[in-house]
Amino acid sequence: MLDDPIKYGLLAALAIALIIAAITDLKSRRIANKLNAAIALGAPLFWFASGMSFLPSGDGWFEPTSVVMQIALALVTFAGLSILFALRAMGGGDVKLLTALALWIAPIVYAKLLIMMALLGGVLTLVFGAWHVMKRQKNKLAIPYGVAIALAGLWAIGTFYLPASAAAGVAG
Repeated sequence: MLDDPIKYGLLAALAIALIIAAITDLKSRRIANKLNAAIALGAPLFWFASGMSFLPSGDGWFEPTSVVMQIALALVTFAGLSILFALRAMGGGDVKLLTALALWIAPIVYAKLLIMMALLGGVLTLVFGAWHVMKRQKNKLAIPYGVAIALAGLWAIGTFYLPASAAAGVAG
């Protein structure tokens, strides 16, 4: 049973936004700024619905449930991924999507999300690479990495934030 319908409604909205991001990235290789902004702007509502404290409590600065830690995680994510964007190793929409997700996902879970994203991205790259080789379009290879980001985000929501996983004491 859902103990907090607002919190889970917001997670459902995030899941829908991630699905939209994956579909649009797959179709056009773009993730809309409005979609990324909506994801980022939904995070403070999620913080409030989750009862997240603004500052870390006496447990230390690495408490996974403080607003300050979520903002710090997003800033570190944006700074690191901006370097990859500058090197043309990552698209701007992907950078913004991962930064927006960093506002929602607890730091420890976010690290797991990045690992899952890398694994899914590798599979995606192999699939798209094989597809382009079969079509004899090796020079036109473009990987819609937003799909891997969205799938990893959906995995994190389903694994760490839904009631069954929360009841098991896994969620942040």
